[in-house]
Amino acid sequence: LPFPIPCSLAQPVTPELLVSPSSQDGDLGSECPEDRGNWTGRLDFLLSCIGYCVGLGNVWRFPYRAYTNGGGAFLVPYFIMLAICGIPIFFMELSLGQFSSLGPLAVWKISPLFKGVGMGTILIVSLVAIYYNMIIAYVLFYLFASLTSDLPWQHCGNWWNTDLCLDHHVIKAGNTTFPVNITNTVSPSEEYWSRYVLHIQGSSGIGDPGRIRWNLCLCLLLSWTIVYLCILKGVKSSGKVVYFTATFPYLILVMLLIRGVTLEGAWKGIQFYLTPQFDHLLSSKVWIEAALQIFYSLGVGFGGLLTFASYNTFHQNIYRDTFIVTLGNAITSILAGFAIFSVLGYMSQELGVPVNQVAKAGPGLAFVVYPQAMTMLPLSPFWSFLFFFMLLTLGLDSQFAFMETIVTAVTDEFPYYLRPKKASFSAVICIALFLMGLILTTEGGMYWLVLLDDYSAGFGLMVVVITTCLVVTRVYGMKRFCRDVHMMLGFKPGPYFRACWMVLSPATMMALLVYNIIKYQPSKYGSYSFPSWAEVLGILMGVLSCLMIPVGMVMAVLQEEGTLWERVQQASRPTMDWGPSLEENRTGMYVASLAGSQSPKPLMVHMRKYGGITSYENTAIEVDREMEEEESMM
Repeated sequence: LPFPIPCSLAQPVTPELLVSPSSQDGDLGSECPEDRGNWTGRLDFLLSCIGYCVGLGNVWRFPYRAYTNGGGAFLVPYFIMLAICGIPIFFMELSLGQFSSLGPLAVWKISPLFKGVGMGTILIVSLVAIYYNMIIAYVLFYLFASLTSDLPWQHCGNWWNTDLCLDHHVIKAGNTTFPVNITNTVSPSEEYWSRYVLHIQGSSGIGDPGRIRWNLCLCLLLSWTIVYLCILKGVKSSGKVVYFTATFPYLILVMLLIRGVTLEGAWKGIQFYLTPQFDHLLSSKVWIEAALQIFYSLGVGFGGLLTFASYNTFHQNIYRDTFIVTLGNAITSILAGFAIFSVLGYMSQELGVPVNQVAKAGPGLAFVVYPQAMTMLPLSPFWSFLFFFMLLTLGLDSQFAFMETIVTAVTDEFPYYLRPKKASFSAVICIALFLMGLILTTEGGMYWLVLLDDYSAGFGLMVVVITTCLVVTRVYGMKRFCRDVHMMLGFKPGPYFRACWMVLSPATMMALLVYNIIKYQPSKYGSYSFPSWAEVLGILMGVLSCLMIPVGMVMAVLQEEGTLWERVQQASRPTMDWGPSLEENRTGMYVASLAGSQSPKPLMVHMRKYGGITSYENTAIEVDREMEEEESMM
């Protein structure tokens, strides 16, 4: 036959009441889709989530955000926003993924009218994966450059240095009878980054990318090769790699922390980082910054959490895992701040300048300030290698999640064709994204990277998360969602989660979205301002992911029959096969939707087929009873 036979038609359907115990597990034929698999170890899921959430942002964004928004006082709005926005949305994503065992596209069987949300998610993740792997390529470049006795950014006098270059050793050893003016000078590490690694002087702006930097291109190719080899067998391979990539950064972070706090002047930096300025709490900006940090640090809305949870067993305790990951992520961010600012305090003392003059965020911290600080330490290549190896492992497991999200989403849509060829399909995706990322390896590539970073996952991501929250609570229904969680975990979400899902979380994210639109500022890289066409392109990137939602609605409505309102109503309801993916988990109301179920009491048939009543079947009976009571009252 030219087309595969659906599983439900692979054999004649026998009413379940007539199935004997010996024939319970019949062969469904070779045309059924290949099993999507599960995590193979007990800690695979937990470590994958920790590795996904604990990324580069914990090291180069949180410490800077903390000190610019009230120091220690910033922790107050940070943990409040974690409770209002972070933990509830995190738990919702895990619950959706685990309950359905579906990726970010197929999970919208919950309400096909909003499948465009999944399409928007995949677009956002694809754009982020392109530039995120370029950052990993920069890290690889510095990692290899650290394999030397003298770090190449330690001194001036190289071919890429200019007359403005000023070596810190000159400042330290200079005559103290006259002050050294460093305001119009540039550090060797800054010129190494901009003039050697990026060779940005070869580009006049974003419209003039210049030539490809082949050393960066090879690093990008290597980073994509590493990512592909680690996701080659899906979660079965990446789930083992994270045992190293999710735990080893903590070892290095502790080593850097111990080394940092033992340096002279370290306390000066830590004071600068944590001294509470409670007057900042009266500013709305501080609360918005805290919410943004939570939003991006936990990675909600990118589909990674939903994808990872979809490979869980049906009764995995994701309630416990939610608190372990979210609180662990917050503690890691705070620890990273100590490791960073202790070294910055030492550096400010060595240079004789205030801490706020050396403190930076983002790539400026990772590729300029911290490498410069490393040159001031004994055994500087060793500490530099450790720092960049930590960044590599932090970045890789986040990239694994992005790639697994894309691959899982598409293979779940076409299971018959793509699941048996998952390794080949993953290779095609990696090659395509590598080719799209080649523009980032040019002399003007940093301008494109900044544009992607500023716009690809901005307001579009917030719209996706807000829509998901509203669809689950309003369209699908809070009661029904809580029943699903009850059926899966054995207990219902408490008032805290219900209040956050219904009101607090969407309201907070709406405030974030409005704030971002009102306070919109054009992108800049240093003193370079982007032209208007680049700004329009960036805004279109964000808008395109939002446009996927109405596009998905139109497609869903066209597939239904009846009047327009009837079509909308039909498309907003869950599909018949929505629910747990495995037959033994489809208890209560979901048994009736199984192909071939012809019993008027499907739950009793289910118990007879799978042998007795467990605590979870008891839960299903309770849910059925609740539904019957509600129907009788109507």
